[in-house]
Amino acid sequence: AEQFITEIAVVRPHNGARTVIQRFQKLIEGSQLTGGPKKRVQDAYSLRCIPQVHGAVNDTVDYVRDILEIEMNSVTDNPLVFPDGRVVSNGNFHGQPVAFVADLLATSMASLGSISERRTFRLLDPELSGLPAFLTEHSGLNSGMMMLQVTQAALVSENKSLAHPASVDSIPTSADQEDFVSMSMTAALKALQVVENVEKVIAIELIAALQALQLRGVEKTSPKIKKLHELARKSIPKLEADRIMQNDLANAIEFVRKIPEIFDEFLKDRE
Repeated sequence: AEQFITEIAVVRPHNGARTVIQRFQKLIEGSQLTGGPKKRVQDAYSLRCIPQVHGAVNDTVDYVRDILEIEMNSVTDNPLVFPDGRVVSNGNFHGQPVAFVADLLATSMASLGSISERRTFRLLDPELSGLPAFLTEHSGLNSGMMMLQVTQAALVSENKSLAHPASVDSIPTSADQEDFVSMSMTAALKALQVVENVEKVIAIELIAALQALQLRGVEKTSPKIKKLHELARKSIPKLEADRIMQNDLANAIEFVRKIPEIFDEFLKDRE
């Protein structure tokens, strides 16, 4: 687990990457599945660059939140009427700040979904993971996690289209009085769809990771990951044979939504 050593964040001190490294250090502490003999000189980017990619997403979300909080607590009327009686025609209504950060949110979330899908793909490939194909112990008669990963691929591909920035577009209206518009509503709606898609993508990675961990041996992992596995398995049972995964996916999405709360409890002594 060299990608999670503290020195990496010291020499490139982005807040997001540092936070990711600290969280992983706490999560994997005591695991027998890390720190063993290397099978490869270097891990693939989707594994080795988790702090850099996830950290950049964290920093981006923080920036987006800051801008939107300013916007939510601002006066965006036109005209503006000031206490001294002045009535001022102005451009505070223009949605460019929202358009820019909504587009930024969409692109960063799309990247998060893409790296999640790549990790899931690796878990399902026996040549890359050393685990049974598609994470099923009864291959041939069962397709295991195959269709969940196909679902991921479809969502990730949709996100690539949705991530095209709306804010680069503009079309004049109102007799050319409104000749440059932000397209912020379009940007916000696209960002929402991307976030919802990525929520599903990460939930599928969770389902696959739970299955993979059980195949490798839950008893070998860290105490905190064992606890997370136990919590998740209450609503996401192991896949023994092919079944409709709709309920599993819905439950995994709910678990993903609770992760910030869970992490606050698990990692509060570290952060």
